[in-house]
Amino acid sequence: MERGVISCPKWHRALWFLLFNMLFLSHAAQAEITCRSCHLGNKWGARELLPNFKFREAATELRGEVFGYGDGPGRSGAASAESRRLRCAGGSAERGPERAGCTEPRLKRNTDSRLHAKGEFSESEFAKVKVSRVKTNGQRKTRDGAGGPSATRYAKRAKRSSNDDESRPAGSAQSQDPGVGTIPAAGRRVMRSELRWSGDERRAAGPRQEELKVNSSTFALTGDSSHNQAMVHWSGQNSSVILMLTKLFDFNLNSVTESSLWRSTDYGATYQKLNDKVGAKTILSYLYVSPNNKRKIMLLTDPEVESSLLISSDEGATYQKYRLNFYILSLLFHPEQEDWILAYSHDQKLYSSVEFGRRWQVVHERVAPNRFYWSKMGLDKEPGLIHLETSISEGQALYVTCKLQNCTDANKGKPFPGYIDPNSLVVQDEYVFVQVSTAGRPIYYVSAKRDVFTPMKLPKYTLPKDLHVISTDENRVVAAVQEWNQNETYNLYVSDTSGVYYTLALENVVSSMGPEGNVMVDLYEVAGIKGMFLANRKTDNQVKTYITYNRGRDWRLLQAPGKDLRANSIHCELPYCSLHLHLHVSANPYTSGNIASRESAPGIIVASGSIGSELTTSNVSVFITSDAGNTWRQIFNEEYAVLYLDQGGALVAIRHTPLPIRHLWLSFDEGRQWNKYSFTSSPLFVDGVLGEPGEETLIMTIFGHVSHRSEWQLVKIDFRSIFNRRCTEADYQTWHLHNQGEPCLMGVKRIYRKLKPTSRCVMGKTYSVSMTSGPCECTEADFECDYGYERRTNGKCTPAFWFHPSSMSRSCTMGMTFLNSTGYRKVVSNNCTAGVSMEYTARRQQCPIQAPRGLHLVTSEGTLTATLGTNVTFLVFLEEGDGARTSITLDFGDGHAVTYSNVSSIEDGIKHIYKTVGIYRVTATGENSLGSETTMLYLHVTCQLEYIHLSAPFVAVRNKEVNLTAVLWPSQVGTVTYIWWIGNNTEQPVITLEGSVSCTFPREGISTVTVQVSVGNSILQDRKTIAVHEYFRSHLLAFSSNLDDHNPDVAEWRLDVSRVIRNSLIQATGVREDQLLVTVLPGLPTAAEFFLLPDKQLTEGKPDKSSVHLDQLSEVLLGALNQNLVQFTLRPGVQVTVYAAHLSAAPLVDTSENHSGSAMLMLLSVVVVGLAVFVIYKFKRKIPGLNVYAQMQNEKEQEMMSPANPTEAPSSSQRDLVHSLEILDTEFNSRPIGCVKPHVHVKFSTELPTYIV
Repeated sequence: MERGVISCPKWHRALWFLLFNMLFLSHAAQAEITCRSCHLGNKWGARELLPNFKFREAATELRGEVFGYGDGPGRSGAASAESRRLRCAGGSAERGPERAGCTEPRLKRNTDSRLHAKGEFSESEFAKVKVSRVKTNGQRKTRDGAGGPSATRYAKRAKRSSNDDESRPAGSAQSQDPGVGTIPAAGRRVMRSELRWSGDERRAAGPRQEELKVNSSTFALTGDSSHNQAMVHWSGQNSSVILMLTKLFDFNLNSVTESSLWRSTDYGATYQKLNDKVGAKTILSYLYVSPNNKRKIMLLTDPEVESSLLISSDEGATYQKYRLNFYILSLLFHPEQEDWILAYSHDQKLYSSVEFGRRWQVVHERVAPNRFYWSKMGLDKEPGLIHLETSISEGQALYVTCKLQNCTDANKGKPFPGYIDPNSLVVQDEYVFVQVSTAGRPIYYVSAKRDVFTPMKLPKYTLPKDLHVISTDENRVVAAVQEWNQNETYNLYVSDTSGVYYTLALENVVSSMGPEGNVMVDLYEVAGIKGMFLANRKTDNQVKTYITYNRGRDWRLLQAPGKDLRANSIHCELPYCSLHLHLHVSANPYTSGNIASRESAPGIIVASGSIGSELTTSNVSVFITSDAGNTWRQIFNEEYAVLYLDQGGALVAIRHTPLPIRHLWLSFDEGRQWNKYSFTSSPLFVDGVLGEPGEETLIMTIFGHVSHRSEWQLVKIDFRSIFNRRCTEADYQTWHLHNQGEPCLMGVKRIYRKLKPTSRCVMGKTYSVSMTSGPCECTEADFECDYGYERRTNGKCTPAFWFHPSSMSRSCTMGMTFLNSTGYRKVVSNNCTAGVSMEYTARRQQCPIQAPRGLHLVTSEGTLTATLGTNVTFLVFLEEGDGARTSITLDFGDGHAVTYSNVSSIEDGIKHIYKTVGIYRVTATGENSLGSETTMLYLHVTCQLEYIHLSAPFVAVRNKEVNLTAVLWPSQVGTVTYIWWIGNNTEQPVITLEGSVSCTFPREGISTVTVQVSVGNSILQDRKTIAVHEYFRSHLLAFSSNLDDHNPDVAEWRLDVSRVIRNSLIQATGVREDQLLVTVLPGLPTAAEFFLLPDKQLTEGKPDKSSVHLDQLSEVLLGALNQNLVQFTLRPGVQVTVYAAHLSAAPLVDTSENHSGSAMLMLLSVVVVGLAVFVIYKFKRKIPGLNVYAQMQNEKEQEMMSPANPTEAPSSSQRDLVHSLEILDTEFNSRPIGCVKPHVHVKFSTELPTYIV
């Protein structure tokens, strides 16, 4: 070695040259950075180095932390129930309300070894948390396939290259350069050799004497090397028990094929495998924990193998197995009763258990997914009440309340009087929201403190396309509204305490779409500081971060840090340049997000972001503030996950990287100084981090694996050895909350007790945040604009162009006094006193007596149709006027009316039942001593259309008008629309409101007629074919009376008998088959009709010959019929004779002696036939399917029985007879009828005749 050094003097020169260059470069690095170049080079940020793995959505109530490096941008902090990005879901979804969880977080292996170049990251690779349509305070957890985070996206495990280089944070105690491990500004590709971890490097990576270490121990889950998912649970505060469920999820089968259950009783130092206690062959899929008693554990088996659950009451030490007869998709634990659970099944049934899953019973069927809620103490009448949405039909749902163990129709409540839109029920805190769409526009209703529902009042021309409730804290509602002219952004509106009247808080807030189509709004509520929010707003196509300290009344940009990590000055002048933050938080409180804050550490916010004119996804760094956003410091130039230890007294940072690591960073002074510690001797691919619930302990567990084929490695880290003492009172200092020097925020001055940055001690579990406050005098800044008012550039609130201040007395519709607005209202939860309070606060005044104005009348369903015989609920609203002195009269339009003395007496609606179909004009009139106002609606009362028949002749004469009639069953169903397709005109149908049309057929042959009947939401159809000829003859047939005894009056029987009659006529007369058609008519007594068609070969082109030929055939047939030559055997012993029915007048008396008997017989026959024809004509008109046919048949006989000229008019005697019958029939039909059935005393079929060719 010595000889080598002496004989190579060139190395000395090279070393001096290298040192000179380093000094030169170091000097050059001191150049100041301007606004546009304030980013520290185009480095490979952690956003491009993230592995692809996901976590199962977990409980907001479970306060332990698992930080996983998910399939999204790098995270600089952890999400929690205390600090969250306010979220909502779109659509249509699926979006189910977020529930406080009972399922433990699911880890996936860190399996993505790819490095993404700038611009190569697609949106789908960025972290998007699954969010709810609304943020709710429940405890629901959803299984995969039921709205939970998808587990089917497979991230292929690949061999890893390793590198343990890590960038040093600001103020690091190590001597490494801050840029170590990052990519130069040129952004060159990383070569494979640069990522390879050689054996020498592996050995060199071992413990060094000068390296700081934390006390840690590693445990390998032997035998689980193939498992790619894990769910972890720390039993609870002051407990040393940790449960871990590892699984092998087969992405091809979309199911779990293997599982192992592990349990630790020493804070994760060692684990015991419990597969033998739950069943060696049992495959577990999910782990649930009671949020009220962490000792109670529930395990679900894979339903593909068996459907059962295992229950433990001793922190997972022992289990009892219970079979299930349904498949659980999601669970909702009661917020107070530890054994009460709701379970949602795959077949839309809701089950309940009051024994922690040991027994289940069905609560309700057809329940909408994620639309069921527990009651809230102090608001609902009883603790066992359930709010749920049940599906009625497509597009219709009901909001009902139900008792836990007695959900019968008698015990159901319907708080909202009418149908609601599917998947719109939200029960959150003291508010209930539903949506009802009318004429394609949604109307949103709210109920505060379980009171009556009232339409939400947004500014008049908001015209929302989409609305999501994202917060109901502090007795007010924050809603994100996408207006008619917005596509990618939402406007934030805040309400008064009633949740009814809304004013604009911030426009164009950025939104994004989650992996399952859920809408996410970039609004983050800072934990520990009441009224403080961060939001990303899009202005001039640039996304900027704004902050508010008074619940959205005022917003400002964030001041960027003055220096970067190298202490270089950053010239970033507002408003052209500022600090912008990524506000993504994880839906799982155990996984890290882009921003984090804690109730136990007020004023400390850690977030990733960028400096410049807008928010970017490149050159992302990590920033921290210790004074609630007034000043910020850069702490990392790559993205790190930052954990809060010891109530926020210490911070732990772990680098986001797909490479194996063995170091973490610790800060004891709110991120000013960071020390690098090793937590393992061998680098580890980190999959997640778990801290004991409460964030006050100094023990955490890191989950990972050494290689892509290794077992899970669990590293327990104990930070207690780093601290040498407990904190005393001398270690704390006071901190005054302020906004750029203004100490009065939300009407008070707040002073917090915080740990001094120089104190390195343990605060412990007994520490609690202490805050003292003093009131401030009210100023204009404590008030926001009231509903109907807008803030001008001078800061004053003036009425909007659409708003009339006099209408503020609208509340008089429900009481005797009203609040006369000054145009301002105090910000909710603002506690200022005196000052300008009297000047800006609305004054309660006596309601003026004024004429009613703005009277509205709607049905509870929001429709203009109703079903006969059912209750119709009318709702009456009055915008202006003294409701207590205004009477309401409602005329239902059917001869009934009711009057109420005041508006308050009809809050639940007015019910009425209509007994007859029709269109009714319903009129509401409000009247008092000063005037009146009337409004009306036209209600269509219908009944269900069961079926229709198209009545049409089977044979028609070419170019002669034919009547077509659609006969309905029942005959009276309400407003009906008829759509006709006649002949070959299939493109342009004829639409009528009448059930009959007349038409002609210009060509001979077969023509098709189709009619559709539309009633309400139902459409029925019938089709007939008509044979069109130039000439034909027809005649009615009668039968011997014994045929009626065997006539069941069904279509099939008539079809068969028609065939028999036709064959009998052919045999008796010799008529050709193609010239004869026969049909048996519906009804009793039995009648039929035959049609004679011309012989085309004999008479083609010879009209006179055709007529003569048909007359000859007709005489032959009638002769055979009159001589009783046409007979057939219906069954053995039943011989039926066919006669020709004679309708023409005949001598009633024959004076000849030889014919006295026949004359008497003829007289009786004519009388009987005449009565039969009258009865058929009369009563067939009362039966759908026959009423019009009888009249058409009469007309048809006139044309068919005429001589050669088919246009010859019928005789006057026939016209008189028909006219007299029509007059009698009109008088008979003059009575109003509803959905009537056929006459019960006469048996007539409702089917149309079937013709036999």
